[in-house]
Amino acid sequence: MFDFLEGYDLLGAFWVTVQLTLLSAAGSLVWGTVLAAMRVGPVPLMRGFGTAYVNVVRNIPLTVIILFTSLGLNQTLQIDLGAHNFESINFRLAVLGLIAYTSAFVCEAIRSGINTVPVGQAEAARAIGLNFVQVLTLIVLPQAFRSVVGPLANVLIALTKNTTVAAAIGVAEAALLMKKMIENEAQLLLISAVFAFGFLCLTLPTGLILGWVGKKVAVKR
Repeated sequence: MFDFLEGYDLLGAFWVTVQLTLLSAAGSLVWGTVLAAMRVGPVPLMRGFGTAYVNVVRNIPLTVIILFTSLGLNQTLQIDLGAHNFESINFRLAVLGLIAYTSAFVCEAIRSGINTVPVGQAEAARAIGLNFVQVLTLIVLPQAFRSVVGPLANVLIALTKNTTVAAAIGVAEAALLMKKMIENEAQLLLISAVFAFGFLCLTLPTGLILGWVGKKVAVKR
């Protein structure tokens, strides 16, 4: 029944999806944390930049951002991110686009966690001479991260599904292979079921595991 899968690198396509997800998740966590720090920081210019970035980027369709990285950054500005072939360039550009988009949602999740930390703790830290960066990194963020594992898990699941947009610029991930198979094989329902199952295998364990972790590390108040 699944003879139509022969000749297609299904595991390879999903491995590219996993790579896109992991690299984009790591980058989004770093940039999203920086944006969250800007949004709660004492410098008006940085707060304004963080607020503007989040409100603008999260309201732009991801497809537009991904296409901009290819058409704007690569083809117009000749930015190749150190890669030297078509596949590597588009893969790196897709990761960059996913980071730019997802970090806005990571920022809001982390900022909501920061708001759960009692103000008195930050005031006490400042009273003993800690500066803003020390208060944020030593007191606030460790507690904030523990309270937003669940929301960050939802962002990660959404990111996994959003990697399919990378097919728009030719990244050889699962959605691009699915499109190719549908064009070549007369098995629309089976092909759709196979890829739906594949994404379910990626997202369902992620949600269950991170949901369990979130309950274990949640700050008891």
